[in-house]
Amino acid sequence: MISDPFSDILRLVKAEPVIAGGFTAGGSWAIRFPQPDKIKFFALVKGSCLLCIDGWKRPVRVAEGDVFLFSGERGFVLASDLDAKPVDALRLFKGGADKTARLGRKADCIQIGGHVRLDPAGGAMLADILPQLIHVRGTAPEAAAIKWLLGQLARERAGELPGGALSSALLVQMMFVQILRVYLESSASQKAAGLFRAIGDRRIAPALRLMHGDPGRVWHLGELARAASMSRTTFAMHFKSVAGEAPLSYLAGWRMRLAAKALREENPTVSMLAERFGYASESAFSNAFKRIHGISPKRYWRAARKHAEGATAAGNPAPQA
Repeated sequence: MISDPFSDILRLVKAEPVIAGGFTAGGSWAIRFPQPDKIKFFALVKGSCLLCIDGWKRPVRVAEGDVFLFSGERGFVLASDLDAKPVDALRLFKGGADKTARLGRKADCIQIGGHVRLDPAGGAMLADILPQLIHVRGTAPEAAAIKWLLGQLARERAGELPGGALSSALLVQMMFVQILRVYLESSASQKAAGLFRAIGDRRIAPALRLMHGDPGRVWHLGELARAASMSRTTFAMHFKSVAGEAPLSYLAGWRMRLAAKALREENPTVSMLAERFGYASESAFSNAFKRIHGISPKRYWRAARKHAEGATAAGNPAPQA
């Protein structure tokens, strides 16, 4: 299979969307959500409402079939009526996961929501580059796949069918990927140089696939430029303009993220990692690792082991990449 950098990144950060519940509301209502500690997502199965983010001047209208991903460090309110007194979401949804709450007697608005789990150690790679809000409107042509997935998800949850939990989890995973795909293709993701813009750029895609497909190979700028059908100079300039860094700097950063994952999950020697990621010596690899992560591979490994042992002693699963 051809290497897919976007999938590689989602696997590295272990992005796992989880349905936490939802609500049915009617009449005049409002719900206040605290500042999220995770990436949250919402899908409106029926009706419409307003999204009011603290500090924003205007509310965002959310219609039936819309989905949005919220990663901002602000509280927010979902409401049918801005004059309604908000109900505290923590109290409303108290009682565990997969809870559906009800406000009022009617079902004018039906919502499904949840959050995205990320690896505690490597998840920042995705969390730090997401915008505060990604809003995909159900009426948008590119949202057809999301709309279908949302319909299937609503049926699975309402029908209580055998295998419904697994099916729902897979549908939410696919919906999360589709939301990010729509964003990758939007003009919003093209405004600033960075990872999202690089992934969505078709001109450098062949070079990215080569680097991700064989990160341990000693790639040369000329090889990558030929794959992208550009001259060395044009390729280097265009890559930096969309990714925010030079091609070989991007490759070094990706190698070191994979190396950090290996140190957290495996028990490799520095020489093994140096060979795996294309470095001629342990010292060359260690210096590259320290430039990216701020500490040597051995210190990183010891810190990861200590963290894992502490989490196990506390009765919590050790974080994995």
